[in-house]
Amino acid sequence: MRTPFRRALALAIVPVLAFSVAGCAKKAKSDLPYVARDVGTLYSAAKQRLDQRQYKQAAALFDEVERQHPYSIWARRAQLMGAFSYYLSGDYTDAISSAQRFLAVHPGNRDAAYAYYLIAISYYEQISDVTRDQKITQQALDSLGELTRRYPNSRYASDARLKMDLVRDHLAGKEMEIGRFYEGRGQWLAASLRFRAVVDNYETTTHVPEALLRLTEVYLALGVPAEAQKSAAVLGANYPGTDWYDRAYKLMQSNQDKLAKATAPAS
Repeated sequence: MRTPFRRALALAIVPVLAFSVAGCAKKAKSDLPYVARDVGTLYSAAKQRLDQRQYKQAAALFDEVERQHPYSIWARRAQLMGAFSYYLSGDYTDAISSAQRFLAVHPGNRDAAYAYYLIAISYYEQISDVTRDQKITQQALDSLGELTRRYPNSRYASDARLKMDLVRDHLAGKEMEIGRFYEGRGQWLAASLRFRAVVDNYETTTHVPEALLRLTEVYLALGVPAEAQKSAAVLGANYPGTDWYDRAYKLMQSNQDKLAKATAPAS
């Protein structure tokens, strides 16, 4: 689920460049050969690579700042800048790892919210289509949720909430995809559980109207027309002008005999 927000993210890093730092940083990995250099030279070289969009080289040099000068005032800054550079290079695994390392060492830092955001969007960028496993999607949702819980008033929270809505819609789409598969194979109960999950757990997503129609279909197939009528009624009350309701209405009309028998008083 790639989105064009890298420019916005680049602007968001500006406060990181300006913050005042002190203390130590955990040693970072680096694939560069060890060549002793002063911290100013290393950091300037890393920043130059970043400005030139040589993101992998920038990340390696920021890591080298940590490795060679772990107690300098630049180490903490380099740690987060390295994570940012990994993100821009598309190396989301190392971006997440670097940001997590920053949080482990500096949990109370004022730029911790940005580190949480960087972790969340690194997961978000890896979301695949609904035909594939959605473990990463759930990790994105969890990370975005953690950011909004910890820093609800931060500059990143509103964007995180928007992305959470998109991620929930994606997860609902996965449930629908599985439910349609089961329905196509005549596995009515399994299908109903998936469609019910969409209605109950993802009620604000775009998939709910179809889920209600599918529940109408599978409940009729299961021989419980009263439940089918309830699903169709909810669909009509909340989405009256949709094609999904039109289909559900026609389906219920064609099954009036079943419904009449189900609702008739016992003799």
